[in-house]
Amino acid sequence: VQLQASGGGLVQAGGSLRLSCAASGRTFSGSAMAWFRQAPGKEREFVAAISWSGGSTLYSDSVKGRFTISRDNAKNTVDLQMNSLKPEDTAVYYCAADSRYYQSSYLTRGRNHEYDYWGQGTQVTVSS
Repeated sequence: VQLQASGGGLVQAGGSLRLSCAASGRTFSGSAMAWFRQAPGKEREFVAAISWSGGSTLYSDSVKGRFTISRDNAKNTVDLQMNSLKPEDTAVYYCAADSRYYQSSYLTRGRNHEYDYWGQGTQVTVSS
């Protein structure tokens, strides 16, 4: 089972990037999915989550209004559209899956290690 994140890169402040996470080995169409990030010297932090149907989303205050999480269950992918990027958005971004519940609208920020599948991360660097 693998979650493969892609789409990272170097962008100027105010620019946009779109991250994508593709699942292989199993389907996560019935699971909540999320993006996290970890900046150098900092703890990993929650960015956004989406329910299995896409009907519910959850964002951290720091990205609300700038980032949009979406998913395509037919393709087994989850994306993160990042607009109005800031230097403080610089981090390695990870996608994750919460496989505990099937087709639930429950979303979590992962404070209690609820996400049990993780991708390898993609680097996002925002220059000022």
